[in-house]
Amino acid sequence: MSPRPVIATGQQIGAGWSPALSIAKALAALAEARRTGAEAVYWLADEDHDRAEVASVIGRKGQRLVHHRFRFDTRLGTATGWLPWTRQHQAEASALWGPLPEPQAPTLRGHVLALGQPLWDRGLRPFSPTDPKVRESIQSELERWRTLDLEALLVQQAEALESQGAPLPLDPRLQAAWFSLDPQTGRRQRLERGTPLPEGHWLSPGAALRPLMQSLMLPVTAVVLGPSERAYWRLCEPLWEPLGLVMPTILPRPSVFVVPSGFRVSADQIDALRLGAWEGLGPWPGVLPTRQFQLAAADTTWPLPIQERFRREQARSLERLGKLDRRLHREAASQHLGGDPEFLRQTLFPFGRPQERVMPGVPWLRNGPLLDAILDRMDGAHPVILVEEP
Repeated sequence: MSPRPVIATGQQIGAGWSPALSIAKALAALAEARRTGAEAVYWLADEDHDRAEVASVIGRKGQRLVHHRFRFDTRLGTATGWLPWTRQHQAEASALWGPLPEPQAPTLRGHVLALGQPLWDRGLRPFSPTDPKVRESIQSELERWRTLDLEALLVQQAEALESQGAPLPLDPRLQAAWFSLDPQTGRRQRLERGTPLPEGHWLSPGAALRPLMQSLMLPVTAVVLGPSERAYWRLCEPLWEPLGLVMPTILPRPSVFVVPSGFRVSADQIDALRLGAWEGLGPWPGVLPTRQFQLAAADTTWPLPIQERFRREQARSLERLGKLDRRLHREAASQHLGGDPEFLRQTLFPFGRPQERVMPGVPWLRNGPLLDAILDRMDGAHPVILVEEP
C-alpha cells in the first residue's frame, strides 16, 4: 500500500511560535490536505542554529509592545531543538504572553510542541527530522549524496538565477551545503568539501539541500512556502532528478491579518492602510482646507528677500493646511472603517511590518475560534486573508 501523500510546511522553531506566519503556513497546509485527502505535516526545523532569530520575540506590557530576547546557556552553533527551556524561560514567556502549557520536554522543541497542541488536535502532524528513529535510517543515503558533489550543481544554478536577475537569498558560493550535527549535544558545524564526518555525528544538509532531505523522509506531494523560501527552493531545481526524487508542487503561503473587533477592512485596502494613505480608504467628501487657499504672486516691487520670504510663507501655510487635509481624510476613513485608521494600521503593521512577521503565534494558538476562522478562509485562492478577532 502506498504511503498517504503529504502536504508539508514548516519553520525554524521559535519561542512562542514566533513569528505568527508559521501558524498561517500550518493552517494553509492543513486546509490543502483536507481538500485533497492528503496528510498535513509540520516540519519542525529544529536542526537550524540561528539562535538570534528564535530567541528574539515581541510581547506585551499593558498596551505596549516590547522586544524581548531569551538567553540560552549553550555553546554557539547548538541547533534549536537542543536549546534548553528552563523554568526561567517559562516564567519570562508567561510574563510576555500570559499562562502557557508546560513544555513536553525541557527544550525549545518541547516548548514549541506543547504550544502547537491546538494544531495537532486539528489534524496537523508535527515532524522532527532530528528524531533518531527517522534520522539514523537515512544517514547512508545522505552520505551517498555527499559524494555526488551537489555543491557544483548548486553553484551553477545560483549563477544561472543571478544572470536572470532572480533573487538569491541564499548563496551556495558562500554558505555551506553540509554540516555535521552531534546528536548528543546538538552542536552543528560547517563541513567543508573533503572533510570527513566526525565519528558518531549526523550529516546535516544546509538550507539549499533541506527540501531534498524532506522528500527523502516523507512522501511530499506539495509544500506551502513563503516568498523567500520559494526563492531558495529554486536553487535545488536541478538536483531532484539526479537524486531520483520528484519535486513537490509549491503552494504560496497566504498572508493573514487578524483585524480588531469592530473594524471593517478589505484586502484591497491593505496597501493604503500600511502607507497611512487615508485618502485611499475613505476620502473627505467635502471641500479640503488646501482648496480654500489661493496662492498669490509676490509683488515684484518688493525687495527680493521679501518676495522670497513671501513665497516661503505661502508654501509653509500650504503645508500646514495639507496636515488639516490629512486630519479630515483620517476622520472620513474612521467612519468608513469603523474606527481610527491609525490604530488599525499600528495593529496590522506593528513597527511598520506585517503583523504576522512581527507578532508571535501564541495568541492565535490559544484562541480556538480564531484558528478555525482562519482555517475556514484558507481556500487556496486568496493571497491575503483578513479575519476579525473573535
